[in-house]
Amino acid sequence: MQRTGGFRRKTRSKLRKNVRSKGKISIRKFLQKFIEGDKVNLVAESGVQGGMYHPRFHGKSGTVGKKQGSNYYIEIKDGNKNKSLLVHPIHLKKG
Repeated sequence: MQRTGGFRRKTRSKLRKNVRSKGKISIRKFLQKFIEGDKVNLVAESGVQGGMYHPRFHGKSGTVGKKQGSNYYIEIKDGNKNKSLLVHPIHLKKG
């Protein structure tokens, strides 16, 4: 039996952009820099699929770990486990 659905299944409202920002990708957010230990919020930019985390982590906060290429490792707490996500900076917001 095959699995129904994929990565963005049931995310129609979760990953929807505000009507005033549709079609726009902020170059400022794309090029933002973080240092190790910064607190960040995971806020998906649905116009850019590359470097996006799994939608179950949408809205979570974490700390920046190391950098890999143009992406960052984000350490988050998921229930009782510590998890590490590799995320592009366009999907991150300082907080």
